[in-house]
Amino acid sequence: MELADILSLDKWLELEKDIFNRSGLASNVFNVEGIRITDYKVWVNRICPAIKADDRGQTFICAVAHMNVAGLARESKKPFAGECDAGLLKLVVPIFVNDEFSGAVGACGLLLDDGEVDSFMVNRTIGMDDDKIAELSGDIRRITSDDVEELGKYITERIDKIVGDYKPR
Repeated sequence: MELADILSLDKWLELEKDIFNRSGLASNVFNVEGIRITDYKVWVNRICPAIKADDRGQTFICAVAHMNVAGLARESKKPFAGECDAGLLKLVVPIFVNDEFSGAVGACGLLLDDGEVDSFMVNRTIGMDDDKIAELSGDIRRITSDDVEELGKYITERIDKIVGDYKPR
């Protein structure tokens, strides 16, 4: 089952924007293969675009974090929060329709509570020097664990309503 069968891409885009406006986190809806279904992109910090601009950063930091956190969310059938190798929050809420995994909603890009950017991993992965990492990450906003938990509940409620309103043709 494709996510576009459940809800139009425009409506999924509205959900992504709503999550960003509510939390300040970059948000995307992903299909079962982990591919974004809209072209919505908003940068919530300055280091993520630098990491993603390097194929090694996209592959070994961003994609791996999504696969790992999304896998844990899928397994538990509940929101799951973790950190990417750069030290930034990654929240994933799975989308199930009648026990069939259909995709996920992901939100990321802020620092969790007392977290910090892992400059060692960023340097080792993409070769960015420590001064540049510090410059790009010095103003990243923080989000509390409680706020992440509340956001996970909110996204779950939104997904439950979307799935509950879905009527197969």
